[in-house]
Amino acid sequence: MTADSSASTDAAPAAPHTFQVDLRGLVDLLSHHLYASPRVYLRELLQNAVDAVTARRAAAPEAPSRIRLRTGDNSLSVTDTGVGLSERDMHELLATIGRSSKRGDGLEAARTGFLGQFGIGLLACFVVAERIRVVSRSARTPDAAPVEWTARDDGSYTVRVLDVAAHPEPGTTVHLEARRGAEEWLTPRRVAELARHFGSLLPYDIRVDDAPVAGDAAPWAASYATPQARRAALVAHCREVFGFAPLDTIDLDLPAAGVRGVAYVLPGAVSPAQRAGHRVHLKGMLLTDRADGLLPDWAFFVRCVLDTDTLRPTASREALYEDEALAAVREALGARVRDWLTGLAASAPDRLERFVAVHHLGVKSLALHDAELLRTMLPWLPFETTDGRVPLTEFARRHPVVHFTRTVEEFRQVAAIASAQGIGVVNGGYTYDSELVEALPHVLSGATVAELDGETVTAHLDAVDGAEELALAPFLATARARLDALGCDVALRAFHPVTVPALHLDDRQARHEQARQEAAEEADELWAGILGSLRGETPRARLVLNHLNPLVRRIAALPNAELAGTAVEALYGQSLLMARRPLRPADSALLNRAFAGLLEWSTLPGGGGHEGDEAR
Repeated sequence: MTADSSASTDAAPAAPHTFQVDLRGLVDLLSHHLYASPRVYLRELLQNAVDAVTARRAAAPEAPSRIRLRTGDNSLSVTDTGVGLSERDMHELLATIGRSSKRGDGLEAARTGFLGQFGIGLLACFVVAERIRVVSRSARTPDAAPVEWTARDDGSYTVRVLDVAAHPEPGTTVHLEARRGAEEWLTPRRVAELARHFGSLLPYDIRVDDAPVAGDAAPWAASYATPQARRAALVAHCREVFGFAPLDTIDLDLPAAGVRGVAYVLPGAVSPAQRAGHRVHLKGMLLTDRADGLLPDWAFFVRCVLDTDTLRPTASREALYEDEALAAVREALGARVRDWLTGLAASAPDRLERFVAVHHLGVKSLALHDAELLRTMLPWLPFETTDGRVPLTEFARRHPVVHFTRTVEEFRQVAAIASAQGIGVVNGGYTYDSELVEALPHVLSGATVAELDGETVTAHLDAVDGAEELALAPFLATARARLDALGCDVALRAFHPVTVPALHLDDRQARHEQARQEAAEEADELWAGILGSLRGETPRARLVLNHLNPLVRRIAALPNAELAGTAVEALYGQSLLMARRPLRPADSALLNRAFAGLLEWSTLPGGGGHEGDEAR
């Protein structure tokens, strides 16, 4: 070992230094990044006052529980009859930022489990105040003298002992003097508004300039003469908090989880993607009115008002901390909503019908993830079918096989034809519908479900007499030649309604094959070879011509093959439009060509149909 290394090893450790805190910079950080608005200063004052009263009443239940807010000229004072502070408490709690509350003695230990902490609460007040003065007398020491703590936003503070006459009763008064530009936050109107907003559910006598703002029981916990009176009170509360009259209310009392409250069912449909804004109170104090993640995503049709004493707030105390406790509460609240739905199905079907008419999408989402609820709710959920809008179980009893399409376009292609042929088809193109149809056999014993394809529809259409079809062979050959490049076959059938001249049928596999062919045509030699190797044996799209339709008969009888081919192209384009199918570039080009061709034929001498053929 060298002398240098020995010296460095034996040297005495350097003396530690203490971080210096720039209070103005910290206040700026709070106001611009931690807190959403300066209004939280009043919540912090109320939290400190409530905690002080709670601490005193824990030791002396007969102690008064008053909190008084008085406004002045750009000033505010908050007085409570709580446990109060000693001179030692002033130094330890008010002047120390971020101190742990794990000590085992003194007031700090008594505060564990309460709403907030004195230090961070008063620090938040510097967002609106340039000077804070606290006068307090401790209730834990009967002969303790009042103590005054005065702090400025430059980080300096003073502490002095006062005469007993300055604060004769135990408790604390906090005086704020507004900083320049923040005077509006200390006006009587704003203070009263914020006190009601944050403290309306606090169980203590709280007044602003002698006007009460709290002390009443939560509307879901109050006593009422009749169930109707309770419902009326909850509806009024929902109007006040959320601005709507609920479709129904759901009690959310979870004693084991320390959660109490109510869920209000929205009266109108909302998007499942819309983020819910729930109102959460922490031991009566409003934590946030924009909480999300409180309920499962599928329960987007309710808005909650909750009071909890177990869930953890974030550092800003304006949201809930995502942890195992919140996950457990979320699951339990979701179970309450499921129980409510099940109860409606058993005891109040009229209310359930009203709910489903508005929120069927949410119920479908829930049913997919809950087998029990699927069995309960499926008879109530409406589906678009060839029989109209009916519940799926009722539709299954009418049809031995429940066919379904996976897209709205496929359903529109076949709805009228399938209905006329007695084929039962469900439109599975809407959110969750195809998955629910496929789950039907698990709910209704004996039900058979099958995805509809073009072959099935064609098989249900009447075949044309063999001699007639043979006579039309030249026409069908012309039609097939015209549509072959579009990946579409042509068939001749007789079906109702007679007014439909042609039906375009395809399925997802046929569309995938069409897309592959188009990509291969546009790709270079290498990719064309790769795509060609992926060619499948899937059926092609099919244009089914209705032999019962007079127009089709006239087109088939045209002696001019060119005109007949143009007319078939027009029928093809019309069938795509009737099914509301998106047109590919090739389809659009064909439709334009057919339209122009028919115009040309119609302007020829003799009308272009028969006599005009010779003229041409």
